[in-house]
Amino acid sequence: MRGWKICVLLLSGLFLLSVVAAKSAQPTYVGILKCKICHQDEYKVWAGTKHSQAWAALKSEEQQKAECAKCHQTGGAANPNVQCEACHGPGSEYSKPMIMNKAKWDADPAGQLKLATAAGLVKPNEKTCVGCHNKQSPNFKGFNFAEYSAKIKHWK
Repeated sequence: MRGWKICVLLLSGLFLLSVVAAKSAQPTYVGILKCKICHQDEYKVWAGTKHSQAWAALKSEEQQKAECAKCHQTGGAANPNVQCEACHGPGSEYSKPMIMNKAKWDADPAGQLKLATAAGLVKPNEKTCVGCHNKQSPNFKGFNFAEYSAKIKHWK
């Protein structure tokens, strides 16, 4: 009996260490194709927006400029365009099956949202958008958050 308790304690400690190690890891970008697997409707909406063509909108010399690339690609050259994670944050942690599980979201959306947020999911707001939609952009013509967010609405 005592050996069983020691085993449980050791396994619990190892589990906690793995959680702490995973939590301390810097989240990385997974790319839109991973998001698309579960979020097909949202992907279709995104594909019809200017965000999905942001990289192609740049001239080749602009694509070489860091100040242009930072807003026209998501997390580096591997993810051209303004993809999901440009607004929702790097998804390596919150995209895990234990968090992005449809049955769990259907049963407890508030609880799952809390888990996803703790794992790095960002609920974008006006401040998120004005990181790119601002006067530093050479094509800036003003930004109306309510108007523009309606154009990219992909949530229920």
